Amino acid sequence: MASEPVPGEIDLTRPSVARVYDYYLGGAHNFAVDREMAQQAIEMWPDLPLIMQANRAFLRRAVRFCVDAGVRQFLDLGSGIPTAGNVHQVAQDAAPGTRVVYVDSDPIAVAYSRTILGDDPRTAVVQADLRRPEQVLDSPEVRSLLNFDEPIAVMMVAVLHFVPDADDPAAVIAGYREAMAPGSFLVVSHASQDGQPEKAGSHEDLYRRRTATPMTMRSKSQVIALMDGFDLVEPGVVFLPLWRPVSLDDVDDQPERFTGLAVVGRKR
Repeated sequence: MASEPVPGEIDLTRPSVARVYDYYLGGAHNFAVDREMAQQAIEMWPDLPLIMQANRAFLRRAVRFCVDAGVRQFLDLGSGIPTAGNVHQVAQDAAPGTRVVYVDSDPIAVAYSRTILGDDPRTAVVQADLRRPEQVLDSPEVRSLLNFDEPIAVMMVAVLHFVPDADDPAAVIAGYREAMAPGSFLVVSHASQDGQPEKAGSHEDLYRRRTATPMTMRSKSQVIALMDGFDLVEPGVVFLPLWRPVSLDDVDDQPERFTGLAVVGRKR
């Protein structure tokens, strides 16, 4: 565990999805309770670390795509802990002036994010619930760093499956879409039953029992429906390794084993 101070009044007896994800990626910003749950999940689904790495690789490719399309500002929702190869690093390597705001509701993830990012004036961190677009968009950090009159990339990577149907994920997305200028991009990856349906139920049950943020996996058709108002960038909604791979050598012989779906949409 890293040595940064832990914010007070945090329940360290229950796993956090942000810290579990950090563990999957080989990060150090997690606790014993997070590692225990992650190991349980891996025992049930040994491919999970590979799936998470494929998800992070998709994030990097999508960020580079958006930068190549002229985007110079990113809003990363449900960002977790910005470990190596995250949005600001990839975007600023390609275009040094790019501005990035990270948003997460987990106070520990936010605290560590602020420590990691330091005093970089091109980045900021907001503690907020992405399900409240008006709260996020009206935050001082977003208002000062991002200009929604210009194209922006809104990142919802590995986070919408933690928004249950009862919270209307389509309406959540619409709250951000209405603020985005034409030519902006929405980047989404989403856990799915597609590919390995026999493992999906037990994985959802584990998150429902152990965390405060149960998981709702969705099918390809359901993910497509969430992209209303956006034109899908080729190749559309596909398994993670199949979204614009750098090389065909990067594509597994069985891409469906990665189960997660990836898509980028351009606002009309």
